[in-house]
Amino acid sequence: MDGQLRYGDDFISYRVRRQPGRHARRVAIHVEFDGRVFVDASPEAAEADIRRAVTARARWIWTHVGEARRRLAQVLPREYVSGESLLYLGRRYRLRISVDAAGTAVALKGGYLEVRLAERDPARARAALLAWYRTRAKDVFAARLEHIAAELPWLRQPPPLRLQAMRVQWGSCSPAGRLTLNPLLVRAPRDCIDYVLLHELCHLRHHDHSPRFYRLLDAHMAGWRQVKARLDGMAEAMLNV
Repeated sequence: MDGQLRYGDDFISYRVRRQPGRHARRVAIHVEFDGRVFVDASPEAAEADIRRAVTARARWIWTHVGEARRRLAQVLPREYVSGESLLYLGRRYRLRISVDAAGTAVALKGGYLEVRLAERDPARARAALLAWYRTRAKDVFAARLEHIAAELPWLRQPPPLRLQAMRVQWGSCSPAGRLTLNPLLVRAPRDCIDYVLLHELCHLRHHDHSPRFYRLLDAHMAGWRQVKARLDGMAEAMLNV
């Protein structure tokens, strides 16, 4: 179910997620880092009650959506030239472009992320960097997934994992139990990567965002809310390609 909230001259869309096990009178509202609004409610909650809950928090929603929009508007498009700042595992590196007839290569060298190209071309530099991030993500995510899955009693072995470029998501978990992660998440610190992996692995036990799901997340990462807030604060820089 989708809905729309009017606050002043602004119209804000929201999506309702029906969650079995949630108390019929409890409605949870979330504003994601990109300004999307989700409303979690029980299957029994009436649409009128959901609208009242959203209306009661209209100013809070409008404020947080506005903050997200302003952050996104301030992100400048990348030019893929030497001197730009890039993230990898939470650390900032300076981009250094060099010309080498031997062909394309990407490597970390000290505080630099060096891209060698046969000729200076921002499009080729971008493609080379995205390929490098994807290769690194495959190795980093596989290692962290194995480590985290080994500590979760409801898993016998790590589930299948694939990478997929996503504009506004870090990860997802299919009903069949396959995890999908955004390769650009490898730009985040390791504890942020661990949080996203744990979040999706908890969905293998509770495929919703019910109180049971959050209790499970709390049990295995007590400080996940602070980690998520830090990840959300870095999202614009990490998703800027």
